[in-house]
Amino acid sequence: MFYFLRKQSACVIRIAHPLNRHPRAMHLNPSAFEPVEAIDGNLACGLLLLCDHARNALPPEYGDLGLPPAQFERHIAYDIGVRPLTLELARRLAAPALMTTFSRLLIDPNRGEDDPTLVMRLSDGAVVPGNARHDAAERERRIALYHRPYHDRIAATLDAMLEEAAPPVVVSIHSYTPVWRGTPRPWHAGLLWDKDPRAVTPVLEALSADGTLVVGDNEPYDGALKNDTMYRHCTRRGLAHVLIEVRQDLIGDEAGVLEWAGRLEPILRRMTGTPDLRQIRHHGSRAD
Repeated sequence: MFYFLRKQSACVIRIAHPLNRHPRAMHLNPSAFEPVEAIDGNLACGLLLLCDHARNALPPEYGDLGLPPAQFERHIAYDIGVRPLTLELARRLAAPALMTTFSRLLIDPNRGEDDPTLVMRLSDGAVVPGNARHDAAERERRIALYHRPYHDRIAATLDAMLEEAAPPVVVSIHSYTPVWRGTPRPWHAGLLWDKDPRAVTPVLEALSADGTLVVGDNEPYDGALKNDTMYRHCTRRGLAHVLIEVRQDLIGDEAGVLEWAGRLEPILRRMTGTPDLRQIRHHGSRAD
């Protein structure tokens, strides 16, 4: 069992989190619900970890959005394995980390505010009754209470890190299903990126050097998405960045999380000491 510190208001709460357990939809106390889980780290370490789809929680007022508990065990609710992996990397690297506390079924923090898939009515075959009739006012409410605070916290943390040291490398941790619509996905991990290759190249080379791994380059998704998290905070600022996707079945338990943390830790540590990655450079976007 691993322990970490979560800041809430003016106090610090110690929470135990077993890596080998995926909680069902959690309903947090209204007075305690915070949209962002922030892990303190060394602001001068040269690395910021992000986790957009860390948990499957819902604020109590939204109940279960009309979905049975089993749907909250699926990838439509969160990225399985990413929260414990992010926590372990943050611990090993003494890096700050920011993670959402709400399910992507409520609102997807890795989409722009104007993206039509921001609030999903249908997600991988599952109709979401609680989203079926949401209107512009409800959409704006979810943005204001959950989506925007996460992005504001990222922006503020990057500002603070830029004041402390050279520009940091930003790494976003995601996971994907091993099978999509009946077709197995052969990649063990995939790196998503747009036009800036600086942080992608060393990770791709290091993982590809392991002959046991199949590593996707902009697979299983393309990394160019206008106004997503990496576009908004990295492409626009000119910060070196990479989105790392790990197949969910490989980080679905404690052993898998520790294996991938051990694999990624030295790669990310080397990146923070690479001068070219610690500079502001604007490469533009294929999404523009």
